[in-house]
Amino acid sequence: MFALMQSTRAHALHLWSDPSTGLRAVVAIHSEQLGPAFGGCRYLPYADDESAISDALHLARNMSYKAALAGLPLGGAKAVILRSPHVENRAALFEAFGRFVDTLQGRLVVAVDSGTSTVDMDCIARSTVHVSSTTAGGDPAPYAAMGVFAGLRATAQARLGSSNLEGLRVALQGLGNVGFALAEQLHAAGAELLVSDLDPGRVRLAVERFNAWPVAHDAVLSTPCDIFTPCGVGPVLSAHSVMQLRCAAVAGAANQQLTGLPVADQLESRGILYAPDTVINSGGLIYVALSHHGQAVEAITEHLARIPSRLTEVFAHAQAENRSPARVAQVLAERLLYG
Repeated sequence: MFALMQSTRAHALHLWSDPSTGLRAVVAIHSEQLGPAFGGCRYLPYADDESAISDALHLARNMSYKAALAGLPLGGAKAVILRSPHVENRAALFEAFGRFVDTLQGRLVVAVDSGTSTVDMDCIARSTVHVSSTTAGGDPAPYAAMGVFAGLRATAQARLGSSNLEGLRVALQGLGNVGFALAEQLHAAGAELLVSDLDPGRVRLAVERFNAWPVAHDAVLSTPCDIFTPCGVGPVLSAHSVMQLRCAAVAGAANQQLTGLPVADQLESRGILYAPDTVINSGGLIYVALSHHGQAVEAITEHLARIPSRLTEVFAHAQAENRSPARVAQVLAERLLYG
């Protein structure tokens, strides 16, 4: 456990158990160098405790990088609640988690993430003020999608020579809240959508609303397209799976899309431009952080509008230095975090 903390340079790891509700939770705080740590709260099943801890630590580091590259005065964290097959009282579970968050005295502010909702954040808010994206605060998913959409245009410009998405074939993997909102924006821009999700109902809905083409979950990686857009739970690209890609670029909303930086080098060697998720997928964090501090929607959207220029900066560095954008983004983030 300590070796994993050291490898991710995490500051703290907290474990919490509440037998009365069945709560088993992990909070990893990666950095507080730039400010208090913000992090989503995941509610997913895990094979074992070690997998949950590893996920929390790696995602917390991802959040630190994301905040730094977005120019936010925040640290990074991640909360994970291990999901049991049966939960007697979900509201009580999240209320108990709120009590856990409150013991950290503001070192952590939590938000929605995979498996959680604004209603869950409302339950957390009964026990602590250190929570964002409640029902009153609003769902960050549309803002996350807005940022990714802007980043997709910048990626298309860098790789394909035009930011116009009309007629581009986009293979979108994952139609959750962010993925579906992104599909809506891509359809409005005239992109041809090929969609995949483990939930066939979400696929049918995308086909009906966006004239999308359904693709089998195990075939989406190898489907010919201009841009592959992973929007599910990462990582999805490994040394093996990246060889299946038949696209010009990878740009999506999933966190931690790569199993490691060597995969980014593989993408580079194959001529596939990779938009680092720590840059392109910062819209949700920008929204929850700025709205939590009382910023108006106009200020939030203005901050979101900086995502393409930051991404273009990363691409330019990568081209000039002949290395992958993922490595460039990491160096830039760590320079901001550690000097």
